[in-house]
Amino acid sequence: MDTPQQILFLCTGNYYRSRFAEHFFNHHAPGYQLPWRAFSRGLAIELLEADAGPISSNTLKALSARGIPLNGDPRSPMALTEPDLAAAHHIIALKHAEHHQLMNRKFPAWVDKVEYWHVHDIDMASPEQALPEIEEAVRGLMRRLVGN
Repeated sequence: MDTPQQILFLCTGNYYRSRFAEHFFNHHAPGYQLPWRAFSRGLAIELLEADAGPISSNTLKALSARGIPLNGDPRSPMALTEPDLAAAHHIIALKHAEHHQLMNRKFPAWVDKVEYWHVHDIDMASPEQALPEIEEAVRGLMRRLVGN
């Protein structure tokens, strides 16, 4: 079997939104017969609280409610690196207003190679609002990838 293409989801902390998108995509990609695998990273994981834990409880609850298993213990948030960007065939940042500036500051050569969505973080939208938005955006992405 061919190596799957990689899709990279980015958010600030790699704790909440990007982790939900990663797990949701990987769970549903086989049903779309997509030879893609998602991974996620954070642009500023240093902003997370020291005692935040490995993954948002909101993400865990939303995945559980959708019957999506984590397949093992959740890993800790991971910071974005240049090799991550190079390994990805498609890159999505979860919120343009938040992540375009971080990309421009930390990875300027990549800033225009990213698809930017508009999903608010928990400070501006509840998980009950944001996570269904991510779910719908990821489903739309999968439909686009099927068409390619």
